[in-house]
Amino acid sequence: MIVTEIETVVLRIPVKSGSRTDAAAWGDRNLPAADTLLVRVLTDEGLEGWGEAFGFRGVQPARVAIDQVIAPLCIGRDAARIGALMLELQKKLHVFGRSGPLVYALSAIDIALWDIAGKAAQQPVHQLLGGGESVLSCYASLARYSNPFILRDRVRQALDAGFRMLKLHEIRLPDVREAREEAGSTVDLALDVNCPWSLNEARVQVRELEGLRLKWLEEPLWPPENFDGLAGLRAACPIPVAAGENVSTLIEFERLLEAGAVDFVQPSVAKMGGISEMTKVFPVAAVHNVTVMPHTFYDGPGLLAAIHVAAALSPKEALIEWRSIDLEASIYGDALSPRRGQIRVPQEPGLGLDPDPGVIQAYRSG
Repeated sequence: MIVTEIETVVLRIPVKSGSRTDAAAWGDRNLPAADTLLVRVLTDEGLEGWGEAFGFRGVQPARVAIDQVIAPLCIGRDAARIGALMLELQKKLHVFGRSGPLVYALSAIDIALWDIAGKAAQQPVHQLLGGGESVLSCYASLARYSNPFILRDRVRQALDAGFRMLKLHEIRLPDVREAREEAGSTVDLALDVNCPWSLNEARVQVRELEGLRLKWLEEPLWPPENFDGLAGLRAACPIPVAAGENVSTLIEFERLLEAGAVDFVQPSVAKMGGISEMTKVFPVAAVHNVTVMPHTFYDGPGLLAAIHVAAALSPKEALIEWRSIDLEASIYGDALSPRRGQIRVPQEPGLGLDPDPGVIQAYRSG
């Protein structure tokens, strides 16, 4: 089964008219939108697989990496030898860095090859990984709003939809307090602040956040690779600490865990090398008695890939991150939408769903 073609597809799906987020958080002063890089891999046997690279501002660099560097190295190769091909690509390309857009690009190729493998075997990917759950619990991951009235409304919408855990991306303490007040005391609330603080600044912020009963505080430190600083904060912090979406290699995950830096580790399948690499994090985390909480702030094949890996390898307490943003369209329509805080693990071959051709046609960008 030979790789014959690799196509990159950029989607830009705007936020629904009338909805609001903090445009600065999305890097767009105009109406914000979700930028996604999909990758379609075709084989000589007529099978196709879909992958996703981490998007937002990294879409175009990852696309160039695939089109100009990675795709030529994959054409003519055996699509079934995923591990061997990905290791070869990593070795050939490591001089360009072990993280960032090139690794995002490799992630998309790997996910697409696993999709093909499942379709060839007529099994869902989670079965290829050893079987697993048919339904997973998930939480609503909200955008940043920086507006207490909009934030309260979005919290209420998520609760009305049946979610019993929410994650905020606010960076102002009064906004977090507003969300806690709206959610009530029985709802789990996590906070992702996206690496803003020095260690000393984080210590001050933690004292302010302590009374809000957060399930975890995510990525509090800059730079994110300051694992020793994160471990020091965790040792003195009454709030559980989460991190890992900016970690790109297994050896870095081992260092993060050996440092005792986190209560929850968050590999991002579309950022760290795809399914092949993400599966390696679970046994390492288990050795350190740390729960894997996949980072999945995307809603294409990357989300599906994480669902399949989690279904096969996660303990019961792991949760899937559902990006709760009102976009004009969904890559999979309503086929993947959670119901009362539960998300279905696709049982169809491969990843189980292909992107909606109508959505691709309507929102293709460049």
